[in-house]
Amino acid sequence: MPLCTLMFAIVAVLAAVGLSPAQAAATPLLTQPRCAGPAPSVDVFKAGGLPLADWRENLEFDGRGRLWVSHINNSQVEGYDASGRLVATIPVPSPGGIRRGVDGLMYVNFGIGPADALTGKPSGLMRFDSTLDRPTASVFATLPGGINGLAVDGAGNFYFGREFAPSVLKVRQDGSIDQAWTDAAGVFGTNGVTVLGSELYATVLVHPSSPVARVPLADPGAHATVADLSPLPVLPKGLDDLEARGDALYVTAFVSGELLRVDRATGRTCVLVSGLITPTSVRVPVGFGDADPARELFVTEASGRIVRVRT
Repeated sequence: MPLCTLMFAIVAVLAAVGLSPAQAAATPLLTQPRCAGPAPSVDVFKAGGLPLADWRENLEFDGRGRLWVSHINNSQVEGYDASGRLVATIPVPSPGGIRRGVDGLMYVNFGIGPADALTGKPSGLMRFDSTLDRPTASVFATLPGGINGLAVDGAGNFYFGREFAPSVLKVRQDGSIDQAWTDAAGVFGTNGVTVLGSELYATVLVHPSSPVARVPLADPGAHATVADLSPLPVLPKGLDDLEARGDALYVTAFVSGELLRVDRATGRTCVLVSGLITPTSVRVPVGFGDADPARELFVTEASGRIVRVRT
């Protein structure tokens, strides 16, 4: 979830009822049961700073031993090794979603901050080669404003959430917009997006019931709701990015401070972790030291923290 007007509105609502974002994360807002089994362990991989000021927005593993994190307020992408050591920084204006492309390069949204929208600065997609000692990012595509989240399918196409637009945005491997697909994928107000096989999943930020949508890549008009994660009249959870692993979706809830597990087939939802501080994205570790992709997840927060969840 970028530093957008809606986020500040949510923070203002919390303040009006006497809650800081951190307090909201600690306040019982559970509308789903705890996930069965032993409680996961949560360890801090990278310490944070001042909440909402040290905002880490998204993360991705390059499969070569590096974790790449978009630090929206510092306008840079950070590279970490498995020990937590910062090994690289790459200037990127207001970076957001970050993913590895099918060509092995790293792709990252840029220009998603509120100042960019207000001043008319461009937004779009940049890319860099994470194998270089000192990687630099270059513009791959200039895109409409309001993009957020990033997913890549097996053919190399890119997908973006759009918080105040009527659909997910699809961009072809050559950087051109697939307008017909975009028009058909009519899910309004999406934030995080992820692709698993032939399906795209998206969180919806602007709807009070906090739905997660499924969009078939070959038939985007057949989109449907997988689950509503904030049954009314519960305070909206403020869904952010999500990840797919096996039969489950793992969804970050910015406002309620939760990491939720959603069964992709049935929509049944449980709370895997609560008490997080404004979580923004979640990824399965790939090729990252001794991290286990079958049992671990990494989560970024707007508090600046990066945490490791072991299930």
